[in-house]
Parts: sequence; structure tokens; C-alpha cells
Amino acid sequence: MPKIGIVGSGNVGATTALYVAQLELGDVALIDIVEGVPQGKALDMLEAGPVLGFDSHLEGSSDFAALDGSDIVVVTAGLARKPGMDRLDLLKKNAEIITSVTENIVRYAPNSQILMVSNPLDVMTYIALKISGFGRKRVYGQAGVLDCARYRSFVAMELGVSMEDTSAIILGGHGDTMVPLPRYTTVAGIPITELIAQDRIDAIVQRARDGGAEIVNLLKTGSAYYAPAAAVAQMVESVIKDKNRLLPASVLLEGEYGLHNVCIGVPVKLGANGIEEIYELNLTPEEKNALHTSAGVYRQSLGELGY
Repeated sequence: MPKIGIVGSGNVGATTALYVAQLELGDVALIDIVEGVPQGKALDMLEAGPVLGFDSHLEGSSDFAALDGSDIVVVTAGLARKPGMDRLDLLKKNAEIITSVTENIVRYAPNSQILMVSNPLDVMTYIALKISGFGRKRVYGQAGVLDCARYRSFVAMELGVSMEDTSAIILGGHGDTMVPLPRYTTVAGIPITELIAQDRIDAIVQRARDGGAEIVNLLKTGSAYYAPAAAVAQMVESVIKDKNRLLPASVLLEGEYGLHNVCIGVPVKLGANGIEEIYELNLTPEEKNALHTSAGVYRQSLGELGY
């Protein structure tokens, strides 16, 4: 049976583990440095198997050696900003965490793919790519699938239609700099530009950009994890089942879209070998400028970290 490693047993990591087990995509190794937490959560989820009807085995550990044999490793580890910590402090601390995690993945799961979820997503994907040496086919980040899920939800809510009939693609970084493409956003194949007034499309796009912040503001403590975990599970499924789904992912660009040596969200074909193909859309000058602006934000962060 395939094996999925998950580093970080917080809300996103643990919920991903449960979704992956429910889909029976493989056995799950849940890793966390806090002794007892991954073990307890994995055992709790395992005991849900008889009720939910899955036979995936879940194991929790504080030893990275448990990643041995993983086909794909999902990385959700990292810190949230604490009082008195500025953006660069947080960036440096999470870069240290991701560097250590990546080194352990290379040691114990050298043939795996790395699916980065930790924030800032596009920066951490780049660091994992450089530290691992795995190459851009095997190291990529999840952001666009989540952003599209939020965007599609808001489109369906606006029109009162089934969420299943919505389809969208979002380019760029995760958060404020994302680049939604309304002309590629459809409901049952019909572009939303034919169905929704421009001012409402603009409002929907803005809500998608603010999607994470909206949930943080409502929760007061903590951040979203159900939708992020669902987005991760969809990407893991595409790899494990070799579904070759066309999904947005953060991937190293080497000339595509006129960008070099930066990880940013673009449409890819995701299959058993990881990034099977990168699709280069014909963007309008405004869309291309927005994508380059988004990439510039992450280039600056990488520069601050010495990359």
C-alpha cells in the first residue's frame, strides 16, 4: 500500500491525515516533535476506522525515521506569528524549521515527493526544493487548490448553484498577491463573466484574496484547516492514483511566464511522478504584470533569507 508522510500534527496536518485515511490513499505516518501528540491523534483516527469504514493504518511518531518508505511527504510544520515577532523574524524561524524538516525527509524518504503547505508557502517551497535537491517535479506547494476552492464556493453562493459545477484557476502566490482569472472561471462551462456583474465578480475575487484572514478574524485564535486539508488530500490523491489532474500548484519556474528561479502558483498536471507538465497560459498584459508583481514579493523574502 502507498505511504503518505505528514510532518506537523496541528489542525491542518491532523485533518489531512484523516481525509487521506478516509480516502484509503495509503498508510499514514504523522510526525511531530511534541511527544505524544502525533501518537494520540493517529490512534484516535485509527479507532474511527471501524465506524467510517477505512482500513488505512495511521501511525504517530516524534521520530522522522517513521517517514521511511513514504511516497509523498506533506509538510505542514511551522510557527504562527507571536506577539512582538515581526514578519522577518517569523520568516527566518520558519525557514529554519523547513530546512531541518527537509533534511530529515532527504535522510529517511529520499525517493519521496514533497508537498509544501507551510507558510509563507511559495518561499518555503523554494527552500525545500533547494535543500532537498529533488528537482522541481518532486517539490511543489499547495495554495492554488485551496484558493480556488474558496473562490468557487463564493461563485456558487452568489449564483445559488451547485459547487460541483464551478471550475476555476488562480495563479500567483497564496494570499494578497494571488491572481484570479475570471475569464477562466466557469459554471458548467459558462464563463462567470456571462453570469455575474463585474462589480460582484470584483467583490468575489477580493473575498477569495481575504479568505484566510476572514476565517482567522472569526476564529479569533487559530486559522483555517478543513478546506486547506481537503485541498492537500486532493493533490495527494492525484499523485497516489496517478490521476494527472490539472491543478494550480506552486512550482519553480525556469522561464515560464517570463519568470526564473522563483516558486509561484501556476497550472500543472499532477501525477505519479509529481509535476508532469507546467501549462503556460496566454495572459493579458494586466494578468502577466500581476503575476510578476506576486513573484517579486517572494523574491524579496528569499533575498532577505540569503537565497
